Amino acid sequence: MLIPFDDYPVHQTALPLAHAGDSHQDFYDRFWFNGYTEDTYFAVAMGFYPNRGVMDAAFSVVRDGVQRSVFASGRIPADRTRTRIGPIDIEIVDPLRVNRVRVDAPEHGLVADLTFNARTPVCEEPRQTRWSGTRLWMDATRATSLGTWSGSLKVAGDRVKVPKGMYGTKDRSWGLRPVADPAAAAPDRQLPQIFFLWAPLNFEDSCLHFMVFEDSDGVAWARTGAVLPLLGKGSSVVGEGAPEIEHVPVRHSVRWAPGFRRSEGATLSVRTPGGVQLVELEPIQTFRMRGVGYSHPDYPHGRWHDELMVAGEAYPVEELDGLGLDQVHIQQVVRAKWEGRTGLGVLEQLVVGPHSPSGFTGLLDGAATGAVSDGHLT
Repeated sequence: MLIPFDDYPVHQTALPLAHAGDSHQDFYDRFWFNGYTEDTYFAVAMGFYPNRGVMDAAFSVVRDGVQRSVFASGRIPADRTRTRIGPIDIEIVDPLRVNRVRVDAPEHGLVADLTFNARTPVCEEPRQTRWSGTRLWMDATRATSLGTWSGSLKVAGDRVKVPKGMYGTKDRSWGLRPVADPAAAAPDRQLPQIFFLWAPLNFEDSCLHFMVFEDSDGVAWARTGAVLPLLGKGSSVVGEGAPEIEHVPVRHSVRWAPGFRRSEGATLSVRTPGGVQLVELEPIQTFRMRGVGYSHPDYPHGRWHDELMVAGEAYPVEELDGLGLDQVHIQQVVRAKWEGRTGLGVLEQLVVGPHSPSGFTGLLDGAATGAVSDGHLT
């Protein structure tokens, strides 16, 4: 099957571009963004699942103690340049640099017209590959850039101020990752396990990005630490002409909230040529990633609902504060202090199953009082 992009010289196999990988049902291709101030957070996700025939998207806002979301899902279009489904539209204005997000769902209390502008070059994280026995469980690439937002936002009929230079993050990822309903298979003999931290942090003069996956013993199997310079006038975001990204070793120390799998603070130790620098992270507010489909019980990524399905939900945030699979995957907006700088960013956390450095032994047991997870500085 041919699509308009087949007219461009971007093929990597003998197949037309509509054919993804080796037809693995979990192949995905996703846009993901967030934006935040100290009292407002929003996120938008849009995913394509060509081997499931599904496209979906979601937009979610936390404000005034309520997390509000709109979800859309339907048949994937033959033309992958159609990055709109239902009331959610993501426009590529300038590839890897400028995107426009529009949401028109007043019946669910969400209307937005927002433009993201990258302020850093794009950081390509190491390829993240993980096997579960003989089954390829994850094999993905993620490209992260930090930026600012402008535009308009209305929540529950009230206009929300989008301040000039509102910080945020763009995440483009693709490859294999578990989505929706898995294929039938023999049950694993061990508990499911994932330990994931992701922290893009905006400061006035530069940015810092950290990511780590660890196994149950605390051994990292993928990690990133990078200082991202700001784009200058005329700078490219990738390749020749882009500011150089400084890759640095980073160690994490997470202080777990008693009874939860959620931090009550964290420290990143950044090793630079001049020595180790500490970045202190203070949580301000929490977003549950179910708001844009992650582990949502009804609207997970990649599930077929109908030719077009649009739905919404709104919950007081305290009702989402628990240890369910749809509650432990979170992003905390954090105030970050680094060598005299004060910035704003997020600390994403997904911890399921055992993790001995944190003291977790079951599938979703809560943290003991005083529990701290210390990672290695490598």
